[in-house]
Amino acid sequence: MRFLMTSTSEQAADETLYIEMGKFIEELTKSGVLLATGGMELEGSLIRSSGGEITVIDGPFTEAKEAAGGFALIETRSKEEALEVSRRFFRILGDGEGRIQQIFG
Repeated sequence: MRFLMTSTSEQAADETLYIEMGKFIEELTKSGVLLATGGMELEGSLIRSSGGEITVIDGPFTEAKEAAGGFALIETRSKEEALEVSRRFFRILGDGEGRIQQIFG
């Protein structure tokens, strides 16, 4: 089962965070759980389709603190295992929030 994890963080990155996250990413990569990871721009663009009209609105948005700043694509045997990976991730990252969604196909 594949899951997309997105996250926001309220913590400022420091050397300890980079070291611990690096170890975690290496472990997940070696085990085959982590398929891809990266950071994302917070501003982005909103694309809306309504009645055949396409509208593009460029950020930043008023709720930028709720925008995902990073992602990880993982493959696990179950949703429970994916949630445990998420818990471990946030124990390292600290305060923030995220979303995990199953990817089909």
